[in-house]
Amino acid sequence: MLKTAVIHPTIMEALARSGHFAQVVIADGNLPVGAVTGPNSTMVHLNFRPGLLDAVTVLEGILEVCPVQGAIVMQRPAEANAEIHLVYKKLLGNVTWDEMERWAFYDKIREPATTLIIQTGEQRRFANLILTVGVVKMTEESDF
Repeated sequence: MLKTAVIHPTIMEALARSGHFAQVVIADGNLPVGAVTGPNSTMVHLNFRPGLLDAVTVLEGILEVCPVQGAIVMQRPAEANAEIHLVYKKLLGNVTWDEMERWAFYDKIREPATTLIIQTGEQRRFANLILTVGVVKMTEESDF
């Protein structure tokens, strides 16, 4: 039995084998996940229906069990709304943050470093998020 908030066995297994600099993708309901899966990616579908499970809820769960040091989102067109990026920044706090052109973003997901892709039922556009796994710091370690 697990005492953590995240109990999905496939997600926990993929996170457990995701070392420093591994990439974890939280995908919205529109990302063509089958077309961007890389050679080391485990795919988890949590998109039971539109809106369930949303990307913010998944991010909150991942942050409870996994250190994150960086985040990348897809650049939005000037006329598009991507308020979810502000929500992500607030939840992630002090991590490196980058925006990437759409096709480069897809290529980034295909990299061998991507170990987990979680497709959500998120309906907000431009909600796709690539997380870079950090390290678990020992109590006696300082910031480095």
